[in-house]
Amino acid sequence: MSRKSRKGYYVEGEFVAAGSELDQRFRTEQKGTEAPSRTELKNASEELQKLGEDLLTLREDLFAGLPLPETLQDAILLAKRITNFEGKRRQKQFIGKLMHRLDPEALEAVSAALRLQHSQSAQDTLALHRAEKWRDALIADDDKLGQWLQQFPGTDAQRLRALIRQARKEAREVKPDDHRRQGRAYRQIFSLVRAQLSSSGDTPS
Repeated sequence: MSRKSRKGYYVEGEFVAAGSELDQRFRTEQKGTEAPSRTELKNASEELQKLGEDLLTLREDLFAGLPLPETLQDAILLAKRITNFEGKRRQKQFIGKLMHRLDPEALEAVSAALRLQHSQSAQDTLALHRAEKWRDALIADDDKLGQWLQQFPGTDAQRLRALIRQARKEAREVKPDDHRRQGRAYRQIFSLVRAQLSSSGDTPS
């Protein structure tokens, strides 16, 4: 019985079966570039979809400066107005399709704007935590007031001292089982500290 012929070809005396890994490698080398796999294409598509959805959270001033086609801008603005869950989901899918049409420069501009917003949000959070720590320290420890005034001599010292005394008084008047919010002086110290930190350019590193 004759053997069934196999499809393929010879390279330097070696038989290369059609469809084999060696065959695929030779075809890739002939193309001069490696075509992306299905998994890579899927991941790239999902990244564009996510990038498009993230655009819905971008601040208006950052969004306005992006080089986006009018169709995509309108789709994003419409998605923000849609409240129906299924309708919003479909609109997000449509935005994802439009993202595939953007050139690399526009995609990089979108990514840069989102990175900037994230960076600023992180800095804002750190600044809030810094103001909270200073407020609590000023109320708890008399020595902290001197440290604060040394670092921020432009502070209205008389007003800050009065607020600290009032905050301590309010804290003493609150009963252990009273779950009310902190008193007015407590909140005013936070506002004063935060404003001073911001105006002095004292930002967390």
